[in-house]
Amino acid sequence: MENIDNFVIQPTEAHTHTIIILHGRDSVASEFAGELFESQASDARTLPEIYPGFRWVFPNSSMLRSKRFDTEMSQWFDMWSTEHPHDKEEMSRAGIETAVARMTDLVKQESKAVSLDHIFLGGISQGSAVGIHTLLRSELQVGGYMGFCTWLPFHDEIQHQTTTIKTPIFLAHNKDDEVISVENGEQMREALQHIGLEVTWREYEEGGHWFNEPKGIDDVVAFLARCGVSSRNRSATASQSTG
Repeated sequence: MENIDNFVIQPTEAHTHTIIILHGRDSVASEFAGELFESQASDARTLPEIYPGFRWVFPNSSMLRSKRFDTEMSQWFDMWSTEHPHDKEEMSRAGIETAVARMTDLVKQESKAVSLDHIFLGGISQGSAVGIHTLLRSELQVGGYMGFCTWLPFHDEIQHQTTTIKTPIFLAHNKDDEVISVENGEQMREALQHIGLEVTWREYEEGGHWFNEPKGIDDVVAFLARCGVSSRNRSATASQSTG
């Protein structure tokens, strides 16, 4: 189900959790969802098969003009360079603030159906950058945050701030990511740890600017388990598919 704002995949069983996950730059929610749901764990299952009680919310970004390329593109905020994401960073501030306000409202809306600790927030690349700022600025105590192939805008400001949230963080990055280098992910990890957040860091040899398969998907499942989320075991999935 898609509207101009969000692409939503409803749970196939009783609704237990909601994941809000943001696409990257020059992508759209439905495309991101389709590609993510093709990714498999080591037992060949996809995330919807592992978590049938999850409601998946994929927000769509706006079409914003790129100052550098002088054209409109799908992006959460304008930025000068993905190779060097902190270059001319001030141009991103207003767009990040607008996106954070929207995501904060979305989390609050979703919390009418399940409690905040049953909501997970995350994203890939630029979407993840918005997600982490939403977490830090709203200080909504969601169940967890997951960021993939990303960086922390305004990290110098963040690491000198204080926070009251205790949300567990999962960060994953591939060494062969040619869009956002792994060093940016490491810098993000260090900044978040500096302000007292619990960060699980996973680094993979390959996978490019995407989720590592299958180990990366396995690690997502392991992180969610540490956050208290139960997954459907493989035998139950097989029984349902053959029944």
